[in-house]
Amino acid sequence: MKLVVVESPAKAKTIEKYLGPGYRVLASYGHVRDLPPKDGSVDPDAGFAMQWETYADKTKQVRAISDEAKKADALILATDPDREGEAISWHVQEILRNRRALPKQVERVTFNAITKSAVTQAMEKPRQLDEDLIDAYRARRALDYLVGFTLSPVLWRKLPGAKSAGRVQSVALRLIVDREREIEIFKPQEYWSVTATLAHEGTEFLARLVRFDGDKIDRLTIGDEGTAMRAKAAVEAGRFTVASVETKPFTRNPPPPFTTSTLQQEAARKLGFSASHTMRVAQDLYESGAITYMRTDGVQMAPEAIRDARAAIERRFGPHNVPSKPRVYETKAKNAQEAHEAIRPTDFERDHVGSGDQGRLYELVWKRALASQMESARLERTTVELTEESGKHAIRATGQVVLFPGFLGLYEEGRDDETAEDERRLPKLAQGDTPDKRRVHAEQHFTQPPPRYSEASLVKKMEELGIGRPSTYAATLQTLKDRSYVRAEKNRLHPEESGRLLTAFLERFFERYVSYDFTAHLEDELDDISGGRMNWQAVLEAFWRDFKPKTAEVMEQKPSDITAALDEFLAPFLFPDKADGTDPRLCPACGEGRLGLRGGRFGAFVACSNYPECKFTRRFAQGGEGAAEDTGPQLLGQDDEGVDVSLRTGRFGPYVQLGDVKDAKRASVPKDVPLADVDLGWALKLLSLPREVGLHPESGKPITASIGRYGPYLAHDGKYAKLGSTAEVFETGMNAAVAKLADAAAGGGRSRGSREPLKVLGPHPRTEAELKVMEGRFGPYVTDGTTNATLPKTVKPEELTLEEAAQLIDERAAKGPPAKKGRKAPAKKAPAKKAAAKGKKK
Repeated sequence: MKLVVVESPAKAKTIEKYLGPGYRVLASYGHVRDLPPKDGSVDPDAGFAMQWETYADKTKQVRAISDEAKKADALILATDPDREGEAISWHVQEILRNRRALPKQVERVTFNAITKSAVTQAMEKPRQLDEDLIDAYRARRALDYLVGFTLSPVLWRKLPGAKSAGRVQSVALRLIVDREREIEIFKPQEYWSVTATLAHEGTEFLARLVRFDGDKIDRLTIGDEGTAMRAKAAVEAGRFTVASVETKPFTRNPPPPFTTSTLQQEAARKLGFSASHTMRVAQDLYESGAITYMRTDGVQMAPEAIRDARAAIERRFGPHNVPSKPRVYETKAKNAQEAHEAIRPTDFERDHVGSGDQGRLYELVWKRALASQMESARLERTTVELTEESGKHAIRATGQVVLFPGFLGLYEEGRDDETAEDERRLPKLAQGDTPDKRRVHAEQHFTQPPPRYSEASLVKKMEELGIGRPSTYAATLQTLKDRSYVRAEKNRLHPEESGRLLTAFLERFFERYVSYDFTAHLEDELDDISGGRMNWQAVLEAFWRDFKPKTAEVMEQKPSDITAALDEFLAPFLFPDKADGTDPRLCPACGEGRLGLRGGRFGAFVACSNYPECKFTRRFAQGGEGAAEDTGPQLLGQDDEGVDVSLRTGRFGPYVQLGDVKDAKRASVPKDVPLADVDLGWALKLLSLPREVGLHPESGKPITASIGRYGPYLAHDGKYAKLGSTAEVFETGMNAAVAKLADAAAGGGRSRGSREPLKVLGPHPRTEAELKVMEGRFGPYVTDGTTNATLPKTVKPEELTLEEAAQLIDERAAKGPPAKKGRKAPAKKAPAKKAAAKGKKK
């Protein structure tokens, strides 16, 4: 019997069916061991020796593999065909060797698709484990560990509120923060466009002013309304005739099949998927045998796949859509490794697989791969210039015509920023034609700052810079969101104040390690290790030699010195020059103190130097123009008793306050209420909470609506129900309240399934069970549906990451089920001492 080890149970089931009798296929359920999260797991003084530890939740599976290995004639390691897959195989082999369960014959096989032909062919061509790939994995894992476990303690002690930093995640965060800085310093420039709507033979088209009073007009040339109106009048008065018609044919070639990063980008653009969701769906498609391996940066397809694609194109779209020669692609991405095929269907005859998100993603992969081998599109771009009698003014119309659609008949690549002016259709025009003039427009515009990154554009930028690897992008982005360093709004990534502060700290004290060039160079070295061109320990030694002293140097500095350095570094952002020339650091509350950055238990904030006499504070994130315009408390009006109601901003965000005494009533402004909408009415409503909805018809006890730590909710007799928005707190009536409370209690009292989770974290990275944060009787806890683990008091539910939750579940599972508490047996009474025998009378 031969034992085959793969990662997932779905993969194991399929492969065992393909191999038949004589083979036993078991799943490792991903990685089976890792560096334990504690000091000493990597020892730089001992050649970067690593202490590996088997995951608690993998003990049972490792035992099953070990038991089967003792009975097997051979071990076949068939994990994924990449660095991580090689590492999993190596870990399994090492564990079996340590348990003396390793068969004499050990083979490594890889296949790019889970089909019968791919699997059986791979079994005929086994190899040994690739030591270079294993070394590259060890180097990457040690680097990430050393950065995390050396830098994080520095952050905890010197930068209150910071959670962690990572080798790749910190650089990705810097990209987002740098873009935000570009947006903040951007100065919009006014410009005007003058266009005319013309018509010829019943077809309308648009022409743009390109010459005015004999001068060439560019996009920004007309910068004021007066000039724009004069230009508009000139176009309205002129009689424009076609002076020239220029037609240029051109071709568009199809894009290559998907790589990991281009799949993530296109799925974000066309399907609205996050990078992590794209990878989960792609993993399912791969394990079901529908597509090839989805972690790759290769853009080429296997010769047999190209042959099948060309045959499918001929059958579906005709021979005229098949180019004379197969298309060959080469990657343009930095640090690319083309050991694997691009992502493609395993069967080009299947245009649909599954349903829902799987079906949509498969269709995207199928169309892209098929289109990559189709004929180019042939188009024609036409430029028509029209002038009036004097020749001083000219307008221009552009458009294009598709002569032969080619691959465009099946697939067109999405774009982050659409510019479709050249794609307008034009009527047939000839020199001397005089189209009818319908309307003339003069429109005001302002130049726009660069757009914030979407997940798709950030992945594209990281790939261009050579930061990280395709398989890490989804996890990197998810970590940034889990840590609350960034937030996603309308598909754009915004840095949170904690992310900005962390980036500032790293740029000020660890500039080299968050530089784009250094990070990309480190990726080059890791690729050199995997190619056998560099020694992994030498790369680690060079990194550690500089990194360790730098962290020690920063650790020795006082927190106050750190804050002072950041205050100076961030001054252009926190205290920008004012238009009137006044001191941007002057306190708006007392008019005497100077504003400066301060560090607190929950992070950084801006405060007055006259504290405690002046208690003015401002959130760290209120930099830029907002800081210049901050005038302290904003009076909204007075309540019925004549007490002032004000809108203020504190360290934890905006809030409203009633009066100005020490214990004045306050209420935070919820995140779903725009600050611009907070007037006296809103403030009084927030200050009036909790609101009594009415008396419950069954119990006669009050039902109240309010806003708590985890958002809006209803309460009745110790039972709670979540509300969807702040508006519902004030709008929910008795009938709706009773129904919501009944829904929340459905399933029997405190049933876990009947309550809405505080946060859904996603699948456990090793067991794939969905992890959720729930509110329990004794506080928040994380659950995978089987095991519950209480959150430490130092961890906020909203800040818990997927990996931290998985670790809590693993540790709780390792302890076994909690001991059942029973009644104590009554203590046995000690036997009464016998009275001393009286002496016998003689």
